[in-house]
Amino acid sequence: MLSTQATLAWLVFFAAAFAILGMAYSRRYRGNLEEFIVARNSQGSVASVMVLLASSLGAWILFSPAQAATWGGLTAVIGYALGAMSPRIAMIPLGKRMRELMPNGHSLTEFLIARYGKPMYLLALSIMLFYLFIAMSAEITAIAKMVTILAPVPLWATAAIVLGFTLLYTTYGGLRASIFTDKVQIVIIIPLLAALVFIGWKATGGVMPVMDKLRETAPQLIDLHDIGGIKAGLTFFVAILLTGIFHQGNWQRIYSAKDIPAMRNGFLLGGLLVVPFIFIMGLFGLAFMAMTPQGDSSVALFSVVMPNIPLWLAIALIPLGISLVMCSADSAISAISSIVAVDIGRVMPKRSAPSLMRLSRWLVLLVAIPVLIVAAQGYSVLYLFLLADLLCSAAAFPVFFGLFSRSHTGREAVMGTIAGLIAGLSMFPMPNEPATHLLESFLLAALTPVAIITLTRLLKRRKEHFELASLTHASRRLDQEQL
Repeated sequence: MLSTQATLAWLVFFAAAFAILGMAYSRRYRGNLEEFIVARNSQGSVASVMVLLASSLGAWILFSPAQAATWGGLTAVIGYALGAMSPRIAMIPLGKRMRELMPNGHSLTEFLIARYGKPMYLLALSIMLFYLFIAMSAEITAIAKMVTILAPVPLWATAAIVLGFTLLYTTYGGLRASIFTDKVQIVIIIPLLAALVFIGWKATGGVMPVMDKLRETAPQLIDLHDIGGIKAGLTFFVAILLTGIFHQGNWQRIYSAKDIPAMRNGFLLGGLLVVPFIFIMGLFGLAFMAMTPQGDSSVALFSVVMPNIPLWLAIALIPLGISLVMCSADSAISAISSIVAVDIGRVMPKRSAPSLMRLSRWLVLLVAIPVLIVAAQGYSVLYLFLLADLLCSAAAFPVFFGLFSRSHTGREAVMGTIAGLIAGLSMFPMPNEPATHLLESFLLAALTPVAIITLTRLLKRRKEHFELASLTHASRRLDQEQL
């Protein structure tokens, strides 16, 4: 539909525009490392809602919900939509508790090292970084695959352009740049998604013709009592819930909110508003199964929309895709930067703010190299996320139980997490295998640690007690020197 040269030109234009806006805005806030990492107490309720909604709507929404619907049906879409909301809701009590215990905190890793010690800290840190790597890879993969549908542009070219400009403004301006561009991007995302949905469903002939066709060819996809669909919906709900609470970008937003009410309102409304977006995008998977069930389910949305899309909307898909990717990828990049700066600052307390900042930027650039390589392969976006989700599911209870229990120990946390990983991975499908036991793998990963930790506590003769009040002094305000 578009030429390669025109598509590349549009890609560079829109990606550069966002980068320039982010860098221009964040120049005034480049005063200290605290601003770069957490932008502490700077965002009110409305700003928090906009930012959290934008960071929830990555480019994956153009692929994963529809693909999930092709094998899990309507119940999978419902589970996916509620799952996308669930970590936002869960972050309200977790975030409130964290702000109370560690008012000067910056990252989840600070809590891990102070509460559990090095073994659990290193294990959970590895899982967090792997998840952020997968999240970045999946986002860049999604935009690269979308662009190939518009024009014969190599995956690596799109990935390099979008990732390069995202790194440019995020490593320059930190969380402030990410927050500002998120606000701009959500204003672009909502109307363009609405246009895409309107034209896409007009092409299908409407909801009722799709449902009538499915009743004839695949009635299980619209049967809310179908066991396969229920299992798929529960899988997505559990996976997304237990993964979202690990995303360092969410913990940065906990501290960037002006106060606890602003944080609560932002996460609540941001979570509720994401539901209709995911649900509507997932319905395109049902339209795909009704119209072209033999096609490639990984691009179900575009298989439905592209034959009838006008030229202006084809071009508009480029800023839509870039906005979706950047508002999610910059959160991941900023999250990695914050983890690097905070944790290296703890190990090397005499390092200056400029030194920490330079080091975090270089390490993020190094991470970007394998992200680019993975994105150029065009792997399934959905499978990449599910793999990372499983790892986070195993660590969820061991990590967050310690926010509320004084007797929970680092050794219990490590044992529970490792047991959950072994149990979950034993049933996790390979990329080309059917996802028959996917729910079982997630339930094993999430519940095995609960059983192990409970059993350990019952058999323990003497309980240890950690003074949670000591966490107040476990984090320090970062160097205020000029960057």
